[in-house]
Amino acid sequence: MAKQERAIRTRRAILEAAGAVFDEHGYTSTTIAMVLERAEVTKGALYFHFPSKESLAQAVLDEQVPFGAIPSQPCKVQEVIDITFVVGQRLLGNALLRGSVRLAVDQCAPPGVDHTGPFRQWTDHLTPLLEKARAQGELLPTVDPRETVELLVGSFTGIQLMSRALTGREDLGRRLSVLWSHMLPSIAVPGLLLGLDSRADRGARVLASLESRVAS
Repeated sequence: MAKQERAIRTRRAILEAAGAVFDEHGYTSTTIAMVLERAEVTKGALYFHFPSKESLAQAVLDEQVPFGAIPSQPCKVQEVIDITFVVGQRLLGNALLRGSVRLAVDQCAPPGVDHTGPFRQWTDHLTPLLEKARAQGELLPTVDPRETVELLVGSFTGIQLMSRALTGREDLGRRLSVLWSHMLPSIAVPGLLLGLDSRADRGARVLASLESRVAS
């Protein structure tokens, strides 16, 4: 059991180090030696978990969706809103998430690294929430949940890239608030709009609430 726990911690340390290095240098310029130095593990330990640079990059990519985890909410549109803000807030301080996001849009990564994974995974994760929202009468009758989610995932990707380039993502919350101010009237029923919270600091407030629950 102790060996298993140690192996889990080592794997996580490698992933976090790799995420930071991929974020800072991109796929092509990242080397295994750089990850080893950042993770402070042996080459044998790294290759035990990840037999190649490609497999390491793929593992970093596959870590993205769990960063959107939040408690279930009665209003599913609000839940989707909160997921976007939580991911945006976590991008400010989590190197593994930042590395995963950079790899998802890195056109220099080889064919063996599946860039489509995070986009498909986010779509598959969020679509059922909007389907529940539709069943609960939260959406306009013309809204197709999957098409809306694909638009949201693509928009989030572009917005965070722009925010990263211009402000190091410091204004990402504001940009997400603007995105939702345009999207919500076209997807949510009018009676729901006034009760939805898409203010720029929503991510920070949701995370603070999560942390207080854990602490208590």
